[in-house]
Amino acid sequence: MKYIFIIYTSILFIFLPIHGFTQETGTPGKGEGILQFLKRFERTKPEHYTQFMELNKSKLDKNNGLRLGVKYTLPPMNREGNEPLFGEKLAKYTIESDELKEACFYLVSGAGGPDPGAIGVLQGHQLHEDEYAYDIMLRLARTLMSKGAKVHIIIQDAADGIRDDKFLATGDRETCMGDPIPLNQVQRLKQRCDKINTLFRKDKEAYRRAIFIHLDSRSESKQIDVFFYHYEGSAKGKHLANTLQDVFNKKYDKHQPNRGFSGTVNTRDLYVIKQTLPVAVFLELGNIQNSRDQQRFLLNDNRQALANWICEGLTQDFRHYSK
Repeated sequence: MKYIFIIYTSILFIFLPIHGFTQETGTPGKGEGILQFLKRFERTKPEHYTQFMELNKSKLDKNNGLRLGVKYTLPPMNREGNEPLFGEKLAKYTIESDELKEACFYLVSGAGGPDPGAIGVLQGHQLHEDEYAYDIMLRLARTLMSKGAKVHIIIQDAADGIRDDKFLATGDRETCMGDPIPLNQVQRLKQRCDKINTLFRKDKEAYRRAIFIHLDSRSESKQIDVFFYHYEGSAKGKHLANTLQDVFNKKYDKHQPNRGFSGTVNTRDLYVIKQTLPVAVFLELGNIQNSRDQQRFLLNDNRQALANWICEGLTQDFRHYSK
């Protein structure tokens, strides 16, 4: 469709505070289409168009065109957030949308502090579960926050940040939101559950989910896919786990069509998903001992892909419960 671009000087702007940000509106000019209208307000990214359609679907005509004299809500301009835990280079991030503005996540990476978790070896380098799970968890946090979500990073390392190295340096600096992590396993798990539950009682978002990210350790010959666990009796936990599994299935069909995906959804009586108040899922991202699975964690692009896919599943689950 061709649009005639006509500039009018009598453009109406209204600023209203919504969810802590100013919401801008405007009226279209005669013959102006959606793309031209958005361009006039410097909203030129694909996500701006998508957000505009979601915000104004009830105001468009039967052909999804603009109506003269109607005030349309503009998608928010990109905003910046800052999270030092992401590291100096990535601490600042762009809030590209408010898609998850009513969602709250509690992210926990496996092991940490005095416990390195599962350990693999490659080319003389030790691969520690806590380092790779932590990097993937940070990437997931950053991706969720770019969509406007509230994110609590439960396990923290003030020095590491998001890293692109193949072999991640090991250490025991991780804390549970500033508190030393106990060596005793039960105390360690209780500490992170208590922290989540304290935050949960204060948070007001209707959609709140806890995500536990781990790597498994099996025999070197055992290649496994991503497994998803939820607590028995948790219908919402099951729905989330199934949604995540479905996303991973589709991603593998697209990127590795001849490989297939065998990751399953199961119930497990795990302490952390049993004792946390929010709906929780527990992810095992692969076997840190297996050379093929190791590529899933060693390459920074793969770690980011895992974070992106998990974020996509969480977003779909959020939409399901926000209808």
